[in-house]
Amino acid sequence: MNKLLFAVLMCSYPILLTAQKQNENATARRGEVPRNVLLIAIDDLNNHLGCYGDPLVQSPNIDRLARRGVRFDRAYCQLPLCSPSRTALLTGLRPDSSRVYDLKTHFRTTVPDVITLPQHFKNQGYFVARVGKLYHYGVPGDIGTNGLDDPLSWTTVRNPKGQDKAEEDLITNLTPNRGLGSSLSYLAADGTDEEQTDGMVATEAVKLLERSKDDPFFLAVGFFRPHCPYVAPKKYFELYPVNEIPLPAHSPGDTTQYPREAFWTYPFNWGLNEAQRREAIQAYYASITFMDAQVGRVLGALDRLGLAENTIVVLWSDHGYLLSEHGQWMKQSLFEEAALVPMIVAAPGAKGNGVASPRTVELQDIYPTITDWCKVGTPAHVAGNSLLPLLDNPKTAWDHPAITQTDRKSGMGRSIRTERWRYSVWKDGKGAEELYDHDKDPYELKNLAKEPSFAQTKQELRRRLLGTTSKAARR
Repeated sequence: MNKLLFAVLMCSYPILLTAQKQNENATARRGEVPRNVLLIAIDDLNNHLGCYGDPLVQSPNIDRLARRGVRFDRAYCQLPLCSPSRTALLTGLRPDSSRVYDLKTHFRTTVPDVITLPQHFKNQGYFVARVGKLYHYGVPGDIGTNGLDDPLSWTTVRNPKGQDKAEEDLITNLTPNRGLGSSLSYLAADGTDEEQTDGMVATEAVKLLERSKDDPFFLAVGFFRPHCPYVAPKKYFELYPVNEIPLPAHSPGDTTQYPREAFWTYPFNWGLNEAQRREAIQAYYASITFMDAQVGRVLGALDRLGLAENTIVVLWSDHGYLLSEHGQWMKQSLFEEAALVPMIVAAPGAKGNGVASPRTVELQDIYPTITDWCKVGTPAHVAGNSLLPLLDNPKTAWDHPAITQTDRKSGMGRSIRTERWRYSVWKDGKGAEELYDHDKDPYELKNLAKEPSFAQTKQELRRRLLGTTSKAARR
């Protein structure tokens, strides 16, 4: 044999073996109905949804998904900032293990060999596709690009860019000293849903579902709204008359009981008056309903193509979002409104479908839940807990608290959430403490950390929080 040809074949041999293994895995599954994955990521969405009890916000398509799956009422992010939260979910590593705490660090520079959730499915022979934002994108700056993507995770990607990018000069910025990606800004746009980036995301997702209907697939669909700037067609703004928008009662409320580190938005409400705050909330709600309509298009295609009966659908947001509670906006705090996320898991055949779960869960649990349900094995590095027991019995016994953290110049703030309590401590465990009893104080208006009668509760939560943190850092 020609020596050059032999050398080429030998260099290609590992690649050929990998491709052969993937083909064998895919072929083996064709003998049974494949278990597919539809992962829907929403950017900066809080729990202001109809299915979570919001009396004003219209979200009929997400509500419909909740009725056919399990809605988790106490689901929490690991770090309320886009990139660290998404990295934790998609790698299976908590922030202290991935060492991703900001919007610039790519996890391949800190944990280069980690097998991500989509990469694991690609290795199993699945067709794995991404549309829109899954790993971090700077919004709106990176729309239409790969952003901070991970090429090893996907078979194919789509990066739509819509009319919202072309019309950025029309946006009203209520906080002109802040860039659009971290501002209270909005546009009631002309034109159709399909001309907006999220409308194009839905269109591409439908095309990929049609292409994948005969093969096992893992489709990740990332919507950009309601991330600021809050851009949606005018018809969605008209659903929410600005004078009828309620403001939270605790905006800012009594702030003297909280440590300075608890606040990210400073000065409170960035100096906006009540009318301006209502404008921002109106635009945020309009963006939710616009995004919900695009989710509906994707779910409609799943049903039309006959794929709903063998596809697990997981809808989640990367973190919560404050709308002037405690005088705060957006994320990067340890208050309930920033850490709490919407999370819905619709797994065909699960006995708990249609029932809400009151158990405390984390976004970290999504990776092992999907791999468990699809029977593809779970890599040993993955933190979190499979939620399959809760999908069959949403109220079954469960004792896994949620851990959330956020970075400050003075050190890391850390928080533990159980079904009743939230305990937070600042400056890497050496700073001020917060303790809230959610049975009596769901809006975290009374800090009990200094009250002697709660000392034992505080100490037990502190032990669990800092012990869990140390364990996670070693993984």
